[in-house]
Amino acid sequence: MKKIITIPNAPAPIGPYSQAIMKNDTLYVSGQIPLDPKSGELQLETIQIATKQVMENIKALVETSGLKMLDVVKCSIFLKSMDDFVAVNEVYATYFKNEPPARETVQVSKLPLDVPVEISCIAIR
Repeated sequence: MKKIITIPNAPAPIGPYSQAIMKNDTLYVSGQIPLDPKSGELQLETIQIATKQVMENIKALVETSGLKMLDVVKCSIFLKSMDDFVAVNEVYATYFKNEPPARETVQVSKLPLDVPVEISCIAIR
């Protein structure tokens, strides 16, 4: 059975997709961008601020589904510029201090709303 996870503590989708889907014991979190769910505004002052907002959105979805950040097994990071790799890693690492998930990081030519970073993840109960 598939359960759609929609919460007010993560940005509403800007297209035809769900914030997250729980299927059996696996949570699939759609790519999150640095959109503040409370104000509806993009947090783009620095790449660190943008990454922190993305990770907070992911954390809200993971925790609302009854899981913890420790349950995240895979992340995909999409960057507008690989020049931001080190700064993104610094923020990202604070959410995965022990046993970080598998992941890839790729540079892409453009992201939704022209943001500098988007991250998706998979978590397992």
